[in-house]
Amino acid sequence: MTTLAVDIGGMSLKLLVLDEQGEPLSDTLARPTPDPPSPEVLFTMIHDMADTLPPHQRVSVGFPGVVKNGVTWNAPNLGDELWNGVPLSEKLTYRLERPVRAVNDVDLQGLGVVQGDGVELVLTLGTGMGAALFTDGVLVPNLELGHHPFRDGQTYEDLVRDSELKRVGRVEWTARVLDAIAQIEPIFNYDRLHLGGGNAANIESELPENVRVFSLAEGLRGALKLWDES
Repeated sequence: MTTLAVDIGGMSLKLLVLDEQGEPLSDTLARPTPDPPSPEVLFTMIHDMADTLPPHQRVSVGFPGVVKNGVTWNAPNLGDELWNGVPLSEKLTYRLERPVRAVNDVDLQGLGVVQGDGVELVLTLGTGMGAALFTDGVLVPNLELGHHPFRDGQTYEDLVRDSELKRVGRVEWTARVLDAIAQIEPIFNYDRLHLGGGNAANIESELPENVRVFSLAEGLRGALKLWDES
């Protein structure tokens, strides 16, 4: 049983085929996210990209917004008005002619990286800031922590998003990320923080001992575990 992992991001769309052990059967295929990222345009792009990859029997999709029962309800970095009430799993099942499960993108990656012991928080730094919370490996779905007020009337995402990294530079942006971690830790009292996303590599500082950085390939192994979830 091979699985196509689809990571929908505000900046890029990434696809990877995994074997039964979660090992990649292909290189990660990436394309810029279309503008505007309307559902039909995005579905067509996923279909066309998937056709160039090794055979796969099922599909797991990580989507950058709230997803309930395969239906999207918002997409802060794609356009809420485009993605309110879209039956993502159903539409892609029809287009790809394979069973599809869809969840929040950080929820999917969290399934791939958590150890399943204690309280674990997953944060991703990319176009925005995504978050997922697990207790003994059990997911608390659709944690929209990035949109919670942080300081000076701005949210975590406002201060550590990609556009701010480009505007203020790595040093100031790193300081903001460390401040965010320091603020978040006593709220959740997590045992481990897993830090990912394309911009995690831009952190120019040592991290606390209970914080680890993970790669996209690690996170996308959650595409398999999604099918183990009830």
